[in-house]
Amino acid sequence: MEWQMRAIRGATTVSENTTEAIREAVTELLDELEKRNHLQPKDIISVTFSVTRDLDAIFPAAIARTRPAWDGVAMLDVQQMHVEGSLQRCIRFLIHVYLPTSAPIYHTYLRNAANLRPDWSLPQPLPGSPQVVESKV
Repeated sequence: MEWQMRAIRGATTVSENTTEAIREAVTELLDELEKRNHLQPKDIISVTFSVTRDLDAIFPAAIARTRPAWDGVAMLDVQQMHVEGSLQRCIRFLIHVYLPTSAPIYHTYLRNAANLRPDWSLPQPLPGSPQVVESKV
């Protein structure tokens, strides 16, 4: 089986700028990412998190580093460029991973962030179920 570096995108939103709300949203987002893509932390190369300017209670990478085996993953937090009228209280990620070339990719857009990429936010079956939606990557 041939493996290659792949990129996975995702995003979520939080209701308020608190450590608890951000921790809950980041945990939900990364749980869904791992589950849908059958990811193991050893296959993750790097993660870049971006947050909108209204979120500053905690770094998403600090939350991710507390996950089992994620402490060795290279991570970076940045502030998302502000565009007037854009989605508020949003956390995005770009993750580079090693995956089998034939493996479908499931981008993870949750909560109000599902509106950012409706084409990737449709309910998708888990890998291995009869109706697998192929990635656009």
